[in-house]
Amino acid sequence: MSPRIVHLSDLTDPLLADYTGLTDVALRSSREESEGLYIAESAKVIGRAIAAGHVPRSLVMEEKWYAGLEAVLEPFDVPVFIAPPALVEELTGFRVHRGALASMHRPTLPSVADLLADARRVVVLEDIVDHTNVGAIFRSVAGLGADAVLISPRCADPLYRRSVRVSMGTVFQVPWTRLPEWDEAVPLLHDLGFHLSALALADDAIDLDTLAADPPERLALIFGSEGDGLSRAALDAADSVVTIPMLHGVDSLNVASASAVALYALRLPRHSDTLA
Repeated sequence: MSPRIVHLSDLTDPLLADYTGLTDVALRSSREESEGLYIAESAKVIGRAIAAGHVPRSLVMEEKWYAGLEAVLEPFDVPVFIAPPALVEELTGFRVHRGALASMHRPTLPSVADLLADARRVVVLEDIVDHTNVGAIFRSVAGLGADAVLISPRCADPLYRRSVRVSMGTVFQVPWTRLPEWDEAVPLLHDLGFHLSALALADDAIDLDTLAADPPERLALIFGSEGDGLSRAALDAADSVVTIPMLHGVDSLNVASASAVALYALRLPRHSDTLA
């Protein structure tokens, strides 16, 4: 098998529909999950996706970028659409500066129980709608050694193009899946032995140093949305509420920064790289 090179002169091929309207977040978020695809951007990200076992549907690029991807794509019988920059921009709605786009088959998500079978540190994202923050949190999870990410039903898609780009492709390394609503998620996580700690401001909160001094064996850290923070349901679900000590009248950090601080404080002793 090998890729099929298609030199584009127009945009009538039905397979190009995967790439239309890439700048419309609402449209792409609804289409990509329902149609079982996501868009990977740049040769590096495409390579990381394929290395993680993901399978391309097609690719779009300028001709000069193909040589860098030829070896990676050799096992796949997929169309590679070669087009001049103006035509690629007309198709996608933006100038593709990072070389290439790939429409990828979206992998099937594991069950929560299967995902967490051997996990000790887990990050839970509740209704975080900014794809940049989601991507940045995944990068922190990969770099600081947490085992998995769980996302709420309304959380932004980790495989959305911006999330993937900001994560530097670590969304393909970090195990993740979606949680059910809290009334189902809480007993599920407790049955798996997890202590739930919500990162939030509260009168009864303990500080992060206290939690880090004697952390539970299995710990799930819950982070909330950028504007409103964690919901009442999430706070009620938590076994403890934790705050990061701050100075100079600043009460909190951006959620992505907060995740990095918390994960560093609660990192486990160094062990073999299970995310590679």
